[in-house]
Amino acid sequence: MADSSFDIVSKVDRQEVDNALNQAAKEIAQRYDFKGVGASIAWSGDDAIVITANSSERVLAALDVFQSKLIKRGVSLKAFDTGENEPQASGKEYRLAGSLKEGLAGENAKKVTKLIREEGPKGVKTQITGDEVRATSKSRDDLQAVQALLKGADLDVALQFVNYR
Repeated sequence: MADSSFDIVSKVDRQEVDNALNQAAKEIAQRYDFKGVGASIAWSGDDAIVITANSSERVLAALDVFQSKLIKRGVSLKAFDTGENEPQASGKEYRLAGSLKEGLAGENAKKVTKLIREEGPKGVKTQITGDEVRATSKSRDDLQAVQALLKGADLDVALQFVNYR
């Protein structure tokens, strides 16, 4: 019998993020508590999102609106990184820039493989290829145990499991 395997990836559905951003922008434009504070949220390049307002509290409130829209659309908040969540003063307005994190970078891929090696079933082999990790085992039960282990782990990336064979 051939080995079973699956890939561990960290990808973001850009269409869902764009939809969440548009919904948040619409809500910010219509809500009473955002009237007259110059609050806005928009894309800045391909991977960055910028939130602006005339006070740091309103920037954080707009961030909260955007994060709630991401959750409703099924996008993990671990995929959106705002750093310290501290709005920066820029002239008369405050700005907060956040970026989308995609792919398992070298450090996070090593954390995943180390976690599987130390706490996972013994028959599971891992291999890092590019920005994903492949887990291989003769037993499908072992692979399901690895998935449960990774879902319960406190990693700072959003993980998905694809190519289950």
